Amino acid sequence: MSLQERRAGVGNDEPSRARATWSVTLSSRTFAREAWLTGKLSGPRRIIGRFTAPLLKTPHRRRVTAAWIFALPSAVFILLFFGYPLIYNISMSFEKYTVASFFTGDAPFVGFANYLSIFRNPVFSIAVLNTVIFTVGSIALQFALGLALAVFFNRHFPLNTLLRSLLMLPWLVPIIVSGTIFRWIYDQDFGVLNQILLSTHLVSAPVPWLITRWDALFALLIANVWIGVPFNMVILHSGLQGIPQDLYEAAKVDGARALSRFRHITLPMLTPVIRIVLMLGLIYTLRVFDLIWIVTGGGPANATQTLATFAYAKSFRDLVFGQGAAVGNILLVVAVVFALIYVRTSRSADIAA
Repeated sequence: MSLQERRAGVGNDEPSRARATWSVTLSSRTFAREAWLTGKLSGPRRIIGRFTAPLLKTPHRRRVTAAWIFALPSAVFILLFFGYPLIYNISMSFEKYTVASFFTGDAPFVGFANYLSIFRNPVFSIAVLNTVIFTVGSIALQFALGLALAVFFNRHFPLNTLLRSLLMLPWLVPIIVSGTIFRWIYDQDFGVLNQILLSTHLVSAPVPWLITRWDALFALLIANVWIGVPFNMVILHSGLQGIPQDLYEAAKVDGARALSRFRHITLPMLTPVIRIVLMLGLIYTLRVFDLIWIVTGGGPANATQTLATFAYAKSFRDLVFGQGAAVGNILLVVAVVFALIYVRTSRSADIAA
């Protein structure tokens, strides 16, 4: 038995020794905290103690402090690589920022002049219309085909896993590779698509897929759908796997047909997953740049420009960085508005449930 225990009159039994040990430990921690605060410990330990003692005073504060410590690297990363560029882009949109500004640092404040120039530009209206058509068409076709494939693969049959793996290839291939392949496919003189159409006598002359506006926009739409369908299929198929099979069996017993089961069981149970797929598809499609730039370059004659490619063209082709930043901010506002709508509808649905 230790001297402290004998002075405290602690017995030799195990419970008494345990109580005494806990009391000594608690007293030591209390003494250390008081020593840090009162200055009995000097040097770095005193400085550290003044900051850590209030934070570690209670178990709740210790958990909160630990959570902040673990979240700090992510917060610093987001501020440096997302927050700073965003703020810089917003400030640039209100300045006359040119190539000379990179060297001189002189970028006069022009207010909303960049935004007014963008709104008066006739290409801007074309870019907005193309963005709407491209986004709505891509999301609708990707979702419809992805849902059909997810329902098809939600059954057990030979080579199910192999076929699903093969269908993932368009999504796994880099966009630059996919864009180059589709540019070759759509070539007017040597493209595979025109050769098939001519050999089957579906057309009498090669189709200029990438020369006329609507043909080029339709070609881009098909290419983007081909890339995005596998992602929709995987997410929706995962949602279908989470629906209890007992519901379908009970519906079959009640005489419900396949279409009725899909309407009254599959769609309602799949609604949260559908919201996620549509929102992610919307955000991705709004910022599609590389596919369009590789296949058409925004042409012919700005006919397939979207807001993403228009912002790039203004900044790095016309070297009008302020106007390019303004277009980027407009695109960002549109994405944020739809994200807020998604969050609001999701909360309303959760409250209703």
